[in-house]
Amino acid sequence: MPTITGSDEPPVTCSTCLACCCRLEVMLITDTGVPERYVDTDSWGGEVMARLDDGWCAALDRETMLCRIYEHRPWVCREFEMGSEDCLTERAAHL
Repeated sequence: MPTITGSDEPPVTCSTCLACCCRLEVMLITDTGVPERYVDTDSWGGEVMARLDDGWCAALDRETMLCRIYEHRPWVCREFEMGSEDCLTERAAHL
């Protein structure tokens, strides 16, 4: 299992991720096969990942904190690297 370390943060691993990025708005800018039930339309008419009333991504399995559509996740999710500066910033904001 990969381990990525930030400057002053504890190691971020697949098992300690906590899916903090799953609270971010995700625009769908490429076709990766996201099932329609997880697609919503924003106020400007763009397609985004649907989110639950509490702000979490609708594709997040709340029991396992893993993505239900990992193989078909949006490009933005694929580019958001675990342990990157953006990741550590989101973790700090939500933990």
